[in-house]
Amino acid sequence: MGNTRVENVTAVPRARVGAVAHPDAVGEPPPALPFEIVPRKGLPIVAVALAGLVAAVATNTLWSLDFFHVVSGALWTAIDLFVGFVIGPILGRLSIPARIEFTKRLMPKMVLLMPTLVICTLTAGWQLARHVGDLSASAPAHGWLIASFIVVGVMALVALGLLEPANIAVLFELRKPVPDGSVIASLMKRFVYTAGVTGAMQIATLVIMTRVATS
Repeated sequence: MGNTRVENVTAVPRARVGAVAHPDAVGEPPPALPFEIVPRKGLPIVAVALAGLVAAVATNTLWSLDFFHVVSGALWTAIDLFVGFVIGPILGRLSIPARIEFTKRLMPKMVLLMPTLVICTLTAGWQLARHVGDLSASAPAHGWLIASFIVVGVMALVALGLLEPANIAVLFELRKPVPDGSVIASLMKRFVYTAGVTGAMQIATLVIMTRVATS
């Protein structure tokens, strides 16, 4: 009787341990946690920024236009350079699960941030050029200004036509029950490389805009 009781007591924990360890042995990937593709907490900030932009264009004051153009353009430039030349190499060395976790936190913010910066930079820049008279063909900086329009226009097309669709595609892939790591890696490469190209073009923009400011 005593031996039987000991055997029964020791058999129960072994069965429980085996039941707990079995899922780990199978190695099934955990289900994807839900997250927002468009972070709702950031929408009021975007609304305030766009309302300020509208007010700056409506009042046509030099300081407000210059503020929106310089601040938005500087942030756009800094983010492109940082993503393309700092985050890109780091991301390429991470494992697939680490890339997925990093992407879940970065990409939703970029969905709101980049279009807002592009809109503010281009709108305020165009209105600022009108305000100071650089759109006139006789203006000393007119040629440099046209060159900046071309470069910034290409960057805007790349940002809204390539970067943003890749960003959204990554987020939709991450919303699937079992995301495909290879698809995410491919889309992230496209995102990072394109950001690097626009970052290099941003350097050309800095050269042009400093020429415009000193002409």
